[in-house]
Amino acid sequence: MSTHAPSAAPAAPQLLRLLTCGSVDDGKSTLIGRLLFDSLALFADQIAAIEHASKRRGDEKIDLSLFTDGLRWEREQGITIDVAHRYFSTASRRFILIDCPGHAQYTRNMVTGASHADLAVILVDARLGVQEQTHRHAYLAALLGIRELIVAVNKMDLVGWEEAAFLKVRESFEKLRHELHGANVTYVPVSALKGDNIVHRSANAPWYKGPALLELLEAAPAHYLESDGPARFPVQYVIRPRGRAGAEGEHDFRGFAGSVAAGTFKVGDKVMAMSSGRTSTIESIRILDQRLEECRPPQSVVLTLADDIDIGRGEMLAKHDDAPVATREMGATVVWMGPSPMVVGKKYLLRHTTHFTPVMIARIESKLDIRTFEHEPVGEGKGLEPNDIANIHMRAAAPLFVDMYEDCRATGSFVLIDEATGETCGGGLIRSVG
Repeated sequence: MSTHAPSAAPAAPQLLRLLTCGSVDDGKSTLIGRLLFDSLALFADQIAAIEHASKRRGDEKIDLSLFTDGLRWEREQGITIDVAHRYFSTASRRFILIDCPGHAQYTRNMVTGASHADLAVILVDARLGVQEQTHRHAYLAALLGIRELIVAVNKMDLVGWEEAAFLKVRESFEKLRHELHGANVTYVPVSALKGDNIVHRSANAPWYKGPALLELLEAAPAHYLESDGPARFPVQYVIRPRGRAGAEGEHDFRGFAGSVAAGTFKVGDKVMAMSSGRTSTIESIRILDQRLEECRPPQSVVLTLADDIDIGRGEMLAKHDDAPVATREMGATVVWMGPSPMVVGKKYLLRHTTHFTPVMIARIESKLDIRTFEHEPVGEGKGLEPNDIANIHMRAAAPLFVDMYEDCRATGSFVLIDEATGETCGGGLIRSVG
């Protein structure tokens, strides 16, 4: 008999996943370095190491971009190639910083980072204005469900803090708004190198009456953790300690481990195993030896059910009255990442939550022209090249239990894998079924 009383789930911390993106050399890494440095989020040994690296490169002053450009190749080239993550906090909020590469050939890296972000800071060089890669990153950020965009007009010190330069960038970016899926857009003039309007408001722009970048980040809503959406629990592992007592002496213990993908589950909720359609109620929710009354994203928990149902890895548990759609036919928007073109009629392996199944690309319906945001037809026999964005139709070998991406990121997205090489070659968002 357990002596542990059920307890409520720990309060979720105020966390914001923050993506930075933009064209090459717009100053993304420097902005993050400045944000960390001025918010006192760095340790003395970190600062000393970067000071040493800056001097070794011949820089008179500390190069703040080195805080995020961690790979040696990136440091030598002065660009960001990999997706870099950094963590810091202020008195009111915790942040995960995701710094993404600016080069077009690394768009797939940006997609990876954006798929987990609440907010995107899109940097624009005040001298150069909105570029093609700015279009691409803004479109992808909004496509991937980021609802908050901050356009940081950087290097304002190099244009003499002229308001006209800032307004020109804002006017150009506003022309993209119709393709940004209703995302909120805020504009702020900054100098990442000098620290103006990053953590503290700057006197160099008396015409700007808005908050500094950090103030905007502290006040921004977080949307990524979908605790209010449809309840979804993909099963990752079945825990069944055969032949010995489970936790608390339970010889027949059978628990289902995984991370809550969306929604909230509570003890006593009636849930359905989607593959069989059988229902049961949640008997317990556990984290190690602690019992909870409820769980929500991104908690990793073990659920036990009141009834013995055949459930294995890849199963989807959902509230019985709010189930996902079962389908083998899907329309999707895909970002192609593979070194080889996508081929119509070819089979790929699709990963959806914890489930894998073969799929065939039935057709490519249209491809996006990132310069005009127009969808154009793809000629017969043509495939998708790396970094292409297209609408496709797929046919799966077995039913998948999905939601539309705008309703639930976790169950509305997928990854395509080349079966021959094992390489990830595409990522997509489910837009329609049937």
